Amino acid sequence: MERLKILVVDDEARMRKLVKDFLVKSSYDVVEAEDGSQALDIFYEQKDIALIILDVMMPKLDGWEVCREIRQYSRVPVIMLTAKSDERDELLGFQLGVDEYISKPFSPKILVARVEAILRRTNQLGSGQTLAAGGIVIDKAAHSVAIDGKSIDLSYKEFELLAYFLENKGIALSREKILNNVWNYDYFGDARTIDTHVKKLRSKMEGKGELIKTIWGMGYKFDVE
Repeated sequence: MERLKILVVDDEARMRKLVKDFLVKSSYDVVEAEDGSQALDIFYEQKDIALIILDVMMPKLDGWEVCREIRQYSRVPVIMLTAKSDERDELLGFQLGVDEYISKPFSPKILVARVEAILRRTNQLGSGQTLAAGGIVIDKAAHSVAIDGKSIDLSYKEFELLAYFLENKGIALSREKILNNVWNYDYFGDARTIDTHVKKLRSKMEGKGELIKTIWGMGYKFDVE
């Protein structure tokens, strides 16, 4: 399979090298940009970029400006990196069509896991049509779920929720992040609606429901270990 190309944009050379080393180790091709202006030049020159990892605070053009311009032409997945953990920034990111928002300092391994989750979700990593973990098999094309070979009936949102959990296996997910990705960021409901859907989903999964772990005060994590 052809290696996917990722554009890493950060004005700190040390940060770019750290991210690049982990991505290359995971069999991705990486191109680098040291500011927002250079990032746009590379993006327009190279038509095969599968995902962009974009720092917020940069000279010339900041990450928000870069993302705003790219979104006029492309839905390429974008992960924003920021030194600030500000809810307003995160909301702005989702409004601009950011796929993930990660605060520094972060674990490079978690960053790579999130890159892979997004690429699976956008069907760039493999066929993206089948997900499997812990005896659970999801066929996204057929919209079907089987647990230990037995089919189970899920509502549309329960299906989307379970697929999102499997795509982000081992990653702690806040209720807000689940809401943003499964219900979309412009859904104005209470984030606690997640709890209701998770409860129903667990009951339908019977014994496998325990694979969806509750992280008190935050949200959930699907983990088979």
